[in-house]
Amino acid sequence: MPIAVQATGHGLANPLAGAGVLVSTRRMDSVDVDPGAGTAQVGAGARWGEVIEAAARYGLAPLSGSMPGVGAVSYTLGGGIGLMARRYGFAADHVTRLELVTVDGSLLTVSEHEEPDLFWALRGGGGSFGIVTALEMALMPVARLVGGGLMFDLGETPDVVSTWLRWTAAMPSEMTSAMTTLEVSKRHMAHIQIAYLGSAAEADELVAPLRALKPAYDGLQEIPYRRSDTVFSEPDQPHAYVADNVLLRAIDEERLRDAIALSAPGRSVRSIISVRHLGGALSTPPRVPNAVSHREARYLLCVVSPTTKSNAASARALQDELLATWSGTAVGSSPNFTLGRPDQRGAAEPFDAEHRDRLLQLARKYDPAGLLHPSFVIG
Repeated sequence: MPIAVQATGHGLANPLAGAGVLVSTRRMDSVDVDPGAGTAQVGAGARWGEVIEAAARYGLAPLSGSMPGVGAVSYTLGGGIGLMARRYGFAADHVTRLELVTVDGSLLTVSEHEEPDLFWALRGGGGSFGIVTALEMALMPVARLVGGGLMFDLGETPDVVSTWLRWTAAMPSEMTSAMTTLEVSKRHMAHIQIAYLGSAAEADELVAPLRALKPAYDGLQEIPYRRSDTVFSEPDQPHAYVADNVLLRAIDEERLRDAIALSAPGRSVRSIISVRHLGGALSTPPRVPNAVSHREARYLLCVVSPTTKSNAASARALQDELLATWSGTAVGSSPNFTLGRPDQRGAAEPFDAEHRDRLLQLARKYDPAGLLHPSFVIG
């Protein structure tokens, strides 16, 4: 029977159908921080909030994402683009060891020197090779950051889109940011999310061109890293949605404006468009190579649509429409941002051809009968 693994259930995209075995790792939630080594041993069921809290006691921080309720291990297996990504790179780049149970019941320790092929594949290649029960990751010497959001009414400040795009081109790697357009109280708003690793005075100087547009809300402030969830302020309660994305070398402003217009309030299916600024350390491969692809991308464009049982197909169709114009120029996609789409028809490939072929060979080696049912399919 097919085997699927679930930690938190966030981003379920490849559900079991009919007979199968669901392995829940939710009780494997241990987090053990070694402050001297600057590492954390994280169980497969641990959420980022638990890792953040454990690391913060020693003035350290993990390369966590925008939502602390997400499972730390599954996020990292997909690469992991977090709040400090432009400064430190992908979360997968900083994994030092993993524990893996293969489909034949073998328990393997995977590292640079033990099972090196699996060490390459698991860091960014997902769960097609076995069940990861724990991993060891490096922590960053970060206790505080300048973080939060600026909100703009797109009807009153349409220039915020072009201003943010020009602004990102001049930002140092210590600045990681994103722009999300969404409906707030029937108004079409642009939410610019900022995480800066530097002083509040430096952040004020860098953010001045954005503040010159007079945001409707300004929540940017210096915060402890344990409050990093306030940067994106995402919902902390479960809800259904689908998402797809493309990775781009550059953003065509006119196309982006057209996509934002298609997602404006009033359509039968709501859509949230998020653009994340990449580059910086994300462009540099780690010392020990891994399966993360498309490091040349400078932006990630994601479309998220809240769904009900009756409109899921319409939501996927709208995403296809919004992303279709980008497919010819996309360099790929991020597996961590293709969510809730059982058909797995992404707008672009998550892996380049060389990486995909190597990952498929390893998947066939460690799961020859194809029993594993991972959250995203290699190809």
